[in-house]
Amino acid sequence: MRPIDGIDLLLLDLDGVVYKGAHAIPHAVEAINGSGVPAAYLTNNAARTDTQVADHLASFGLAVRASDVVTSPQAAMNLLASHVPDAGRVLVVGGEGITAEIAKRGWQVVRKASEQPHAVVQGFAPHVSWTDLAEASFALQRGIPWVATNMDWTMPVAEGIAPGNGTLVSAVHTAVGRMPEVAGKPERPIFQLAKGRFGASSPMMIGDRLDTDIEGANKVKMKTLHVLTGIDQARQLIAAPKMRRPDYIVQDLRELGDDYEVPRETLEKSTGNVFFEVGRAAVKRSGNRVELLRAGERHVDTVRAACIAVWTSDFNIHGMHIGKEILEL
Repeated sequence: MRPIDGIDLLLLDLDGVVYKGAHAIPHAVEAINGSGVPAAYLTNNAARTDTQVADHLASFGLAVRASDVVTSPQAAMNLLASHVPDAGRVLVVGGEGITAEIAKRGWQVVRKASEQPHAVVQGFAPHVSWTDLAEASFALQRGIPWVATNMDWTMPVAEGIAPGNGTLVSAVHTAVGRMPEVAGKPERPIFQLAKGRFGASSPMMIGDRLDTDIEGANKVKMKTLHVLTGIDQARQLIAAPKMRRPDYIVQDLRELGDDYEVPRETLEKSTGNVFFEVGRAAVKRSGNRVELLRAGERHVDTVRAACIAVWTSDFNIHGMHIGKEILEL
């Protein structure tokens, strides 16, 4: 069976799945275009509009319209809708990705607590300052609703890893003593928005981060596929708690249309040892010990075998002894 069999919509994360930095990830564009399944794109990035994201993706050769892009600010607007009246005022911490969506709703963007906003929405933008965080804090002390586009603690930039929106939200939380509603991954609103917009009955989320892409899709019972071209690699997958375990693990998106080999499990009755094999890769589990017997011809085969050996154990990961060769995958 292929990962895309029975799927009527691909929901794809961006950085680490479609592109990395300024360049498309090898094989990603060709695999998406050739999948035969409609594609949409989910992003927690609140700094860009859907049109800007679509233009960026189109520059790689993908056929993308703005309506194919689901952003965390769009999901945030749905959360705000029950709190903000027509032509109401919303204090914005963030940039154009948020203000463009507020304009579509006919609401007013304000930047100061003294303008008596009906709600606060907070998302990342490079220009966000202490003053912006302070104004949000002052407004929230009146008890008005607070929505965050996402809670990503970090974000990748050209120079390395930088603080993300979650870090800035935490600063406001420290001042006001409460937490916001969250719209983006891994929370349900962005996934519910995507399912509703495209009318998909069997979508699949494709991502590279277990704590956002995979966990969020699992919460709403979507199929999940983790690709090893981005952030989380073998070590994170092997140690993943149940809510962060994907249905499929692939090396790159070319495997969307390939037959997916289910790990073979063999119990040795005389010893109680269990062997897990994918291709030539073989992993043995003996009680709470897991060791690599034979690496596969493909790295991903070894990762899959190791994951199943750990995930199907009766032991908690913290009580298991994982062989050095597996930890170094």
